[in-house]
Amino acid sequence: MKILGIESSCDETAAAVVEDGRHVLSNVVATQVEEHKLYGGVVPEIASRRHSEAIVGVVRQAMEDAHVGYSDLDAIAVTYAPGLIGALLVGVNFAKGLSFSTGLPLVPVHHLRSHIAANYLTNPELKPPFLCLVVSGGHTHIVNVESYTKLSVIGQTRDDAAGEAFDKAARAMGMPYPGGIHLDKLAESGDEKAFRLPHPSVEGAPYDFSFSGLKTFVINLLHNADQKGEVVSTADLAASYRKAVVDCLVRNVMKAADDTGAQTIVIAGGVSANRLLRRRLEQECERTGRRFFRPELCYCGDNAAMVGAQGYYEFQSGHVAGLDLNACAQMDIQEG
Repeated sequence: MKILGIESSCDETAAAVVEDGRHVLSNVVATQVEEHKLYGGVVPEIASRRHSEAIVGVVRQAMEDAHVGYSDLDAIAVTYAPGLIGALLVGVNFAKGLSFSTGLPLVPVHHLRSHIAANYLTNPELKPPFLCLVVSGGHTHIVNVESYTKLSVIGQTRDDAAGEAFDKAARAMGMPYPGGIHLDKLAESGDEKAFRLPHPSVEGAPYDFSFSGLKTFVINLLHNADQKGEVVSTADLAASYRKAVVDCLVRNVMKAADDTGAQTIVIAGGVSANRLLRRRLEQECERTGRRFFRPELCYCGDNAAMVGAQGYYEFQSGHVAGLDLNACAQMDIQEG
């Protein structure tokens, strides 16, 4: 079964053709990062306009790379929630037009579900049930994946997402957008024990996260040093900060695994590319006798192959939409 996936939830216009939810026949991504760098973050109006300009060419290229025509496809899957509403609408409306003109079924896909499904592309042996740590610029969740289409959140951030915390701290350290990537690279050369930083937790909710206080602590540390004319080693601070965030992520997900009896741990989302997070979880799973899965780096960020992968399982479960499908800026993963 071949499915065309379409993704436009933020600043990547993407299309891909995926077979049987596991095999990528094509994967095309048009990124807007260089343009948004000028503003230090994603500008929603600009993102929407660039999606409108790029989507026709991106879909055409994906079809050509996969060497298929629309008659070879079984369905069209599209990200419809959550994300920037204007950006989502571009992909949803384009997919609806294709569905109407080709007669192909339209499959709505939740963005976070598709991030989890990115692991199916890299790890053919991975099957539910498992526990997944979803970490990105906008989301930090611990998700209990009971089946391909039955998922529930058992832990989440109360304020900043981990990716947002990385980006904002990196900006305070003088790094360009997207800051989290640059912070991760610089941290590799720093001393993670140079600064003692807080490791916040949420009282009464051991699986939940809170990163705003940690982020503010680092920003204040930098401001105080600047006022005193002191020089702070950016590499050491980046390494210490990265360790503090990763410590919190690993602590909570392993606690959740212990309490639920989960024997398989999975990571997904843009921050799943973080080197220390990947190393630490692999070590913890090896130490506790659990299986650990992570997506290939090319599938960590937003892409359409993951939409095609999850779209396959949604379609198999009978989750299809009519031409009245609308985009939604916010939606729980359980509702997707």
